[in-house]
Amino acid sequence: MTPRVAVVGAGIGGLTLGIALQRAGVTVDLYEQADELREVGAAVALSANGTRELYRLGVGEAIDAVSTQPTELIYRDGRTAERIAAHTGGADYRARFDAPYWGIHRVDLQQTLAAAVDPEHLHLGRPVTGVTEDGTITFDDGSTETADVVVGADGVHSVVRDAVAGPGHGPVYSGTSAFRGLVNRSDLPSLPDPLAIQFWAGPHAHLLHYPMGGEKRDHDTVNFFAVLCGPERWEGGNVSVPEGELLDGFAGWHPAVREMLAAVAQSPRWPLLSQPPLSRWTRGRVVLIGDACHAMLPHHGQGANQSIEDAVVLADLLADGGAGGDLTAALAAYPRHRRARARAVARSAWDTGTLLHLPDDDVAGLAERDARFKSYLDANAWVHEYAASAVTTTGEAA
Repeated sequence: MTPRVAVVGAGIGGLTLGIALQRAGVTVDLYEQADELREVGAAVALSANGTRELYRLGVGEAIDAVSTQPTELIYRDGRTAERIAAHTGGADYRARFDAPYWGIHRVDLQQTLAAAVDPEHLHLGRPVTGVTEDGTITFDDGSTETADVVVGADGVHSVVRDAVAGPGHGPVYSGTSAFRGLVNRSDLPSLPDPLAIQFWAGPHAHLLHYPMGGEKRDHDTVNFFAVLCGPERWEGGNVSVPEGELLDGFAGWHPAVREMLAAVAQSPRWPLLSQPPLSRWTRGRVVLIGDACHAMLPHHGQGANQSIEDAVVLADLLADGGAGGDLTAALAAYPRHRRARARAVARSAWDTGTLLHLPDDDVAGLAERDARFKSYLDANAWVHEYAASAVTTTGEAA
């Protein structure tokens, strides 16, 4: 008898899990608090360790059609625009890792994934207020549902996490914050290599941007993510700040950087959060995936990819455990397969953020930074070449 699985959250990880479980013949219902899948966070980058799994699940071609494959990965000096290092992208990246690197509108990705989920089992407008370890879910209207397994795929501010780790185990502020924006490529005449994914590094700040839009839109949009050190403390959620604060943080930077930041209205300021390692990812019949258990800084672009990895590993384990009647063993195996891998990626992302913000007087640090940027793709091939779907078949922990 196959288990009934309930997934709280229909973001990238939750939808991927839903698709994977459906394909394995497992009954799964997804509960999403939003009443529609709309644009949140603007854009997402997916590397080969995520995209190869989406192809395996049968949705890769549909996502490829609305994505852009960056031509290169370029690291630049934020003031001079000097190319510190560059790595191949596009077809060369795809050939090396046997899967593409994509830049995509988040809403396009979510809607494509949602289209592959049985609509009768995708429940929008169902905010969850609590979960118990026996698999009971309580919704904001007081109604309840019970499942053999409840999966918390509800993001960095997870409600389900409290049922697993207890209260007070959420993410912490990193001391850095960010602004986001989507800019028409035609509004960026000074931008070199507009179809590349690029990091511009400088003292106490950096800018990341990459193309998106897909062939149908002629790759017409550039997504940017501008990161500043500070403020020292953060209270509350995203906040509006005085107009011009973003540009002031990039005073003296190259004209192409300031042109991009000034091309759209200043967004709210977002805190960058990181999840301290949790001692447990499961409790009873409740289990966590993605940002609910290992939210990480975005400097490797791995948040969505790690959620996808979690989803395919958990789906394989639940399908096997459900068929064999041993869900307890399946849930116990999941963190053994995933915890070390997620922690290693999170640590590497934190280290990369430090490198991107070095001050000018750190001569030795800047030399090390440049060397690491030049070796980035080789040194981090372990991130991109990873095949999560092979983990449960080989029996090896990540």
